[in-house]
This record gives sequence, C-alpha cells and structure tokens, in this order.
Amino acid sequence: MSRIGRLPIAITQGVAVSVSGDNEVQVTGPKGTLSMAVGPDITVRCADGHVFVDRPSDQKRHRAQHGLYRSLIQNMVTGVTRGYKKELEIIGVGARAELKNGVLELALGFSHPVFFVAPPEIKVTADPGRRGTAPRVTIEGIDKQMVGQVAAKIRSLRPPEPYKGKGIRYVGEDVRRKAGKTAAK
Repeated sequence: MSRIGRLPIAITQGVAVSVSGDNEVQVTGPKGTLSMAVGPDITVRCADGHVFVDRPSDQKRHRAQHGLYRSLIQNMVTGVTRGYKKELEIIGVGARAELKNGVLELALGFSHPVFFVAPPEIKVTADPGRRGTAPRVTIEGIDKQMVGQVAAKIRSLRPPEPYKGKGIRYVGEDVRRKAGKTAAK
C-alpha cells in the first residue's frame, strides 16, 4: 500500500471539498477555489472531516497515481487555507526590480530592461533593496504548481552563474562556485 496515498487528508475549518460524478475535485477555502480532474481509476471520497483517496488494484500505474493525487489534493487544501510563497533575490551590480502597473521590470545587467507579466492568479511584489541588500521579488498564490512555475520562469531570465554568483536565485539557495583562472607565473 502506498505510504502517502493511504493517509487521510484533514479538512480544516472553513474549507469545503466536493467531488463531482466525473471525478472532479473542488476545494473552496478562505483564499479561493481550486479544482482538479482526478484520473478515472482513482476514487476520492469525503467522510468524517477527511478526504480519502483509494485505488482499485496494486498495479504499478495505480500505485503511482494513488500517492500523486493524494499529494495534489493536500496541496490544494493547503493552498486555499495558507497559500504558497516563493522569494527570489537578484545579485549583481546595478540589479533592480520594480513593479509598474502590474508589470515586473527587471534590470539584470543586459543592455535593456526585462519585463515580466505574471498570470492574474499570482501576486508578485518587488522590494528594491536597501544599501547593502539585494533586491527581492516575492511570488504568492494559492496554486503551488503555478507559484513554482512563475518563480522558475523569473529565475530563468538570468540564472546564477558559478564564477561570481550574479543572477536571480531563490532566497537561501546555495550556488556552487567555481574557481576562476589562475594567473600565469
């Protein structure tokens, strides 16, 4: 039996979970509503303030989907109650980040500014940074996958390079550094 899939998902106060006839799971909470179509082989049921995910057999495909859908539904419940947040910091001389009319404008060391428009479900904020601190970009939303995708897309605009560490990185990310060339003797 799947160790993840067999665990029940606790429905917290203020969260409503409904399962339609075509295996569509809808989770509503204080921060919003999320829905997802579950595979036809997996059954989802709500009972006693918990959500249970069941599989029909021990086939490899069913075992894989069992844990996957349980984790996705847990992420939906967490998203509508607490939400998800990722923070990026921009390292480099002259690096800037500011929000203008819902468009994130980044100065990343290129000859031109880079503009990024986030999806409407995602809230992006920019902290320009003070003297001695790096500018930060914060991505918030209720959909874990979308928050991670937007953060990865912004990071890919200028990933951190291994020699000086310049670029966009997650807060707390450890960038492996390489030694540069040594001077000829």
